[in-house]
Amino acid sequence: MSLIEAFELTSYIVTAIGLPVAIAVFLYEQRKERNNEEEEVYQLLSDNYQDFLKVALEHPDLRLFSALKSPELSAEQREVQLIIFRMLISLLERAYILLYEPNMSARQARRWASWEDYMREWCRREDFRDLLPTLLEGEDQEFGAYISALARRESDRT
Repeated sequence: MSLIEAFELTSYIVTAIGLPVAIAVFLYEQRKERNNEEEEVYQLLSDNYQDFLKVALEHPDLRLFSALKSPELSAEQREVQLIIFRMLISLLERAYILLYEPNMSARQARRWASWEDYMREWCRREDFRDLLPTLLEGEDQEFGAYISALARRESDRT
């Protein structure tokens, strides 16, 4: 076998084996990067939710962590409560838009389940459910339908 034939044979082998391996490595790296990006988005949203909880904790008079409707609130307290609920809806909508997909992988579904738990928890509050139509004005329609359905289910449970 001549040197040229050996190089030709080597190039065929590299093409037949190397190209599929290179494609597989590329696809693996792409999936790994996509998972890292999804994890980063999830972490940023989680950090934002923690910041929201700190704001809610600054207003114990509103009893935001009680399952029961807040007792009679002054006009100022109702306004603060509405602002806090608007902050919450904004955050939940962002999570819905960034994380929710109809056909999620197991990893995506696990991440989404924690956000759905937050939504369910807030939808158990009667005052939150009462304000939901106002809070959803101008928000994403799919998100509005999703959280409204959750609110109805949670209302039926309580």
